[in-house]
Formats: sequence, structure tokens, C-alpha cells
Amino acid sequence: MDFSGKQIVVTGGTGALGTAVVSKMLAGGATCIIPYVHEAEAQRFPNRGDAQVKLVAVSDLSDEAQVAKVYSGVKLWASIHIAGGFAAGKVAETDKAALMAQIDSNLVSCFLCCRAAVNAMLTSGGGRIVNVAARPALEWRSGAGISAYTVAKTGVAALTVTLAEEVAKDGILVNAVAPSIMDTAANRKAMPKADFSAWPKVEEVAATIAFLASPENHVTRGAIVSVYGKS
Repeated sequence: MDFSGKQIVVTGGTGALGTAVVSKMLAGGATCIIPYVHEAEAQRFPNRGDAQVKLVAVSDLSDEAQVAKVYSGVKLWASIHIAGGFAAGKVAETDKAALMAQIDSNLVSCFLCCRAAVNAMLTSGGGRIVNVAARPALEWRSGAGISAYTVAKTGVAALTVTLAEEVAKDGILVNAVAPSIMDTAANRKAMPKADFSAWPKVEEVAATIAFLASPENHVTRGAIVSVYGKS
């Protein structure tokens, strides 16, 4: 896909899925703006020396001022929101602080980045937004035991659909992907007895994101695309 001359924000761009997404964007000719929180993320990021990569240090993407810093001066084509957090826990085991941590890292950060992206795109004639929800956002029963995370990701899914309706007339197409457990080194370590072949590869999820964020996507909006592999 051709992203030549396009400026694209990728939150969570230094993680496993984010790195795969950024690689596809760069291969298509894009410039990627990637916020990061920890210096170690930037140091190990494989594309950190690429001339088409701009790494932006932030402290918290649930903070409005920090989000504004990411989007400042960007002639934005697409904004891809992968950043988030995960924590397991049943409702009876989850206090308010743990709940709010999941909501802030997954939903509030996505909401604020969507808002910043829309305001940037309104001045540039349109664009694409792709959020990352999760399988429990579509299949609530599968979220038993990870309730706070499920609540937050369900909010991301709802945000995607409502925002898509709000901005369609402005040439902004908003969609999300909802992956199941992805095949990453961390997930293999956490679940060593799982059938890894059933999990979608990060490159496969990235390919779906890349299409939704591309100029080739002319009509798809308000979709929550399940990316489950064989699981």
C-alpha cells in the first residue's frame, strides 16, 4: 500500500504489534510519529534510526497536554492507536485504582488521541483512524477474569462506532481491529502450553490495520474487525 508523503501517528508503536505496523507504514513511504513513555522502548525500537521515524517522549497519553505534544505540527493522514495496558482480575479482586488504570491506559488515551486526530484532520481534508479493541470487547463472556480490561476495550469499540458516525461527512474513516491473543514472545512465555499456531501473527493484524489506514480504504467505517486467527 502506498503511504508516500503521509504522516501517521502510531501510539504503542514501539511494542510488538506497533513495530509490525510501523514497518508496513515505512515500507509504503510514510513518516511515522511514535510517542513513547520509557527510554528503554526507544532504545530497543528497531527503526529508531530511520529518517522517516520521529520518536516523541511523553509521560502519559491519558494527559491532554501530552497528547497535544504528539500531534503538534503534524500534517496528519492517519492515527493508529495501539497503546494500552493489560491486567487480569475478577471484579471482586479489582479496586477502583486498578479499574481506573485500565480505563486510563486503554480508553482515555484512545479517546484523547482520537480527538486530537480528528481536529488535525478537519484542517487537512480527511484521513483515517484505526483503534485497537480486543476480542472481549465483542464477546463479553470471554472477558470473565479480566473485567476491567474488558470494560475499557468495550469502550474503545463503542467510541470507534460513534466517532465514525460523527466524522464520516468530513472524509474521516474510523475503524478498529479486535485481535484475540496474538503470537508474541511475551504471550508465548505467559502461556507456554497454548497452541501458538492458532494465534494471529502480529504481521497479520498489522496488515489489517494497514488497509484500514490506507488511501485504498474508500468506504469502510465504523467497523470492529475481528482478527482471531484460528483461535
